[in-house]
Amino acid sequence: MNNDQSQMKQAGQPDTGRRNLLKMTGVGIAAACVAPLFTASAATVSSASQTELKLGTEWDKTFARSDKVEHKKVSFKNRYGITLAADLYVPKNTSGKLAAIVVGGPFGAIKEQSSGLYAQIMAERGFITLAFDPSFTGESGGEPRHVASPDINTEDFSAAVDFIGLLPNVDRERIGILGICGWGGMALNAAAVDKRIKAVVASTMYDMTRVMSKGYNDSVTKEQRTKTLEQLSQQRWKDAEQGKPELGPLFNELKGGEPQFMVDYAGYYKSRDRGFHPRAINSNSSFTITNPLSFMNMPLLSYVDEISPRPILLIHGEKAHSRYFAETAYAAATEPKELMIIKGATHIDLYDRLDVIPFDKMTSFFHQHLNA
Repeated sequence: MNNDQSQMKQAGQPDTGRRNLLKMTGVGIAAACVAPLFTASAATVSSASQTELKLGTEWDKTFARSDKVEHKKVSFKNRYGITLAADLYVPKNTSGKLAAIVVGGPFGAIKEQSSGLYAQIMAERGFITLAFDPSFTGESGGEPRHVASPDINTEDFSAAVDFIGLLPNVDRERIGILGICGWGGMALNAAAVDKRIKAVVASTMYDMTRVMSKGYNDSVTKEQRTKTLEQLSQQRWKDAEQGKPELGPLFNELKGGEPQFMVDYAGYYKSRDRGFHPRAINSNSSFTITNPLSFMNMPLLSYVDEISPRPILLIHGEKAHSRYFAETAYAAATEPKELMIIKGATHIDLYDRLDVIPFDKMTSFFHQHLNA
């Protein structure tokens, strides 16, 4: 358990109102790509300095280092002045200006997990790639910690495009983006607004605004949504009184009887043989209780049709509980677009299973559409 979770609530004093709130939308539904099954109590978020980032130098990824690419940590600021930490992967034995891909996600994860894995493998295939930590998380800056924003996180993608497009070995007219899980929706939103992005892939995507505002399979009623917003509004008073936002309970703590997709989330994020990382919210912490507020009131995919004529590739597992997000996005988008369904695959399979993730398809897609 990290320092942010050291102040545990006293046993025998359950807060039933707060528990009911978490069962509704908001933090409870923010299981999009985090499967927040709550078993431990809340803590408060400590402040993080907005001074220069102190990036680690050791290889602490959840995947093995490739000998086919050069790797280094970098940092850059987004449009809001938040400094982002990222990993840059450059294929060895190349020359001239190359196409580039920016990779983000999953929601609540960090660059040492799935996004870094995707980035390293795509670099092995000839692209310069960048995997970044979103604002307020991982090694990136931003206060308070452990919050997300549909606006700021969309901007994070564009800030990464700013950075990678200024590198001397990158052709800035050949930049694509790749979003995983909740960052699939962010990637589509970024591509809609940022016309520099020439192609976009969303793998095992979530629409975070939809799931937080409407619940899984749009099951939340207007009355439930109103009640949740009332409770989140009251939580703001509590946060204001204590001078810092309160965290929700630990993510991915299983009690038994959970749906399979939540078991799968824990199987990835809690396993030291797969995806556990001490800096990852999904492995070792949680978002703030009020984190869902902006997501509940700001739809991400309103302009997905405006990505055209630039191409979209949506990849999803046949058996994924989240498949409907990709199908809805595909229906809303205009040509050129493609929806690839991986037979037998679940949502989490597309996080790290190299025998399932269609790297050949993504490589051919980006090679085709990032041509000079």
